[in-house]
Amino acid sequence: FFQAEDGIRDDLVTGVQTCALPISVPGNIWKVLVKEGDQVKKDDNLFIMEVMKTEVHHSSPVDGKVIKVNIHNDQEAVEPGMVAIIIE
Repeated sequence: FFQAEDGIRDDLVTGVQTCALPISVPGNIWKVLVKEGDQVKKDDNLFIMEVMKTEVHHSSPVDGKVIKVNIHNDQEAVEPGMVAIIIE
């Protein structure tokens, strides 16, 4: 595997590229806008966090298919570094 600084990971054997979108700040998940299997485009909103009573939108850094969603609506106290969504 090769892991780039932008979170994109290449499997050098299969050629499959994945992108893990981590939580960047502590807060609460207000609304998840995608589900596993959804096709997304770069800059599509994926989920909204509530951080200090402010909405923080998280968007897709790449085009692809959502293969894993590790968060849910109204989830409290998520920590930075937790992988929220994986896109292939």
